[in-house]
Amino acid sequence: MTDTQQDFALRLEADGRFELIDWPRPGHGTLNTLLAAIGCRAVDAVTISDDLTMWLDDEGLINGAPVNVGATALYAAHQEPHQPYHGTAVITGGTDRHGNTLPLTLDQLSVLLVLHLTACDAKIPGQRDRGM
Repeated sequence: MTDTQQDFALRLEADGRFELIDWPRPGHGTLNTLLAAIGCRAVDAVTISDDLTMWLDDEGLINGAPVNVGATALYAAHQEPHQPYHGTAVITGGTDRHGNTLPLTLDQLSVLLVLHLTACDAKIPGQRDRGM
């Protein structure tokens, strides 16, 4: 029997767009996946809860990246924010007992998408700007 389960993380752009990204198995390019998805050279991990982590550009604040309203609101839905978050964010699960970053579960993903869609002017993938 083959394993056909796909693992995902959620990428949130500062302009409200979002997408699911493939999440690698432990030891198969986690850092490279984050760097490519965020478009940066170094990442910071922000613990949202025991089972959610937000990854951001380590230099996002100082390089002038725009505030990510969706990522900041997502954090605020779990705990009091101490700052706005800048640039593209990637949301993953927590960690396993070996310290490997986990993908999101379907339940987590569902909750996060509802929070994101209701917290900001989210752009559904493939949605065209109607010019309103």
